[in-house]
Amino acid sequence: MDIHYQPIDGFAMTIWWLAYLALGAFVGFFAGLLGIGGGSLMVPVLVMMFTAQAFPAGEVMHLALGTSMATIFFTSISSVRTHHAHGAVLWPVVARITPGIILGTLIGTHVASLVPTRMLALIFTLFICYVSVQMIINLKPQAHRDLPGIFGTGLVGAGIGFISCLVAIGGGVLSVPFMTWCNVKMQNAIGTSSAIGFPIALGGALGYIWNGWGAAGLPSGSLGFVYVPAVVGVAAVSVLTAPIGARLTHQLPVKTLKRVFAGILLALAGKMMWGLFSAP
Repeated sequence: MDIHYQPIDGFAMTIWWLAYLALGAFVGFFAGLLGIGGGSLMVPVLVMMFTAQAFPAGEVMHLALGTSMATIFFTSISSVRTHHAHGAVLWPVVARITPGIILGTLIGTHVASLVPTRMLALIFTLFICYVSVQMIINLKPQAHRDLPGIFGTGLVGAGIGFISCLVAIGGGVLSVPFMTWCNVKMQNAIGTSSAIGFPIALGGALGYIWNGWGAAGLPSGSLGFVYVPAVVGVAAVSVLTAPIGARLTHQLPVKTLKRVFAGILLALAGKMMWGLFSAP
């Protein structure tokens, strides 16, 4: 049986716009503060929002991932400008890792388009558990070596890009530990991670648009697996709050905030899983 999306009325759409704006404020702040892309928070919330709006059940996870990647594109621009102003971005590292990032994101989005929604949700939740444990115990890898050469850095970038697209993150939870392990100072690792989030988000968004193009039953306002109204609403506020978070990186108790944020992530991922697996 074909699934046809039923448009919602104007009042309901206004409520959803307000919800997207509120989500953008929260996501942007923590993206700047913790050096993450915000997808770890956006995806479970968007899945719940899209499910409530009766979007096709078989595509809600793909839409949430694609929409998150497109939103991270705007968040990363705002965040990296602030980190660059503080001299925290290592641009030579960004240049070396970007080709691998782009390749990894394009492969990752294609693989994600072939994976069913519930399996994608399980992959995402397992990754969130890893991220949350890392935040709670404040795991910081000890520096053991210098950054690898162009080929090695590109290979790492491909892996980061691939995983980032499967779970819709800006790569910070992968790139920051990697750079720290390679003797990069934490401030530079966070700043450089925010810049790496740009090619991740660009490649991811384009990949989800391409692989979702022509998919049946997608809601009006979608470009492939990217739901444009949500991107606009979240990005409009996140670009304003991301610089605020970035400026407060060294003024707030980031360790404590990470643990609180980890708890929120686990709760949201659990709620998302329950909603998807309890549905008929």
